[in-house]
Amino acid sequence: MDVTSTWYLVLAALIFAIGAYGLLIRRNPLVMFMCVELMLNSVNLTFVTFGRELRDLGGEVSVFFVLVVAAAEVVIGLALVVAITRRRPDATIDDISVLKG
Repeated sequence: MDVTSTWYLVLAALIFAIGAYGLLIRRNPLVMFMCVELMLNSVNLTFVTFGRELRDLGGEVSVFFVLVVAAAEVVIGLALVVAITRRRPDATIDDISVLKG
């Protein structure tokens, strides 16, 4: 059985749907943060799949830029999550007003 690009795209869509579902349902900031990262990784898989299918390096270049943005998101997002959970360990995403000081 040959693995075609369709399999990778279906897998990416499934991973994206799981991340979107987790982002919409869960209220824990750390879980929501991980769901956004899951969605970004599914987009990266789609870029690589289309890059391979089209025999173009544009997909891999796009993945590089998405990873740079994801790294910046990790730094800022994780700092916000840590700041919230230090003040209130049982915080939800609705408690973002805690950071006002």
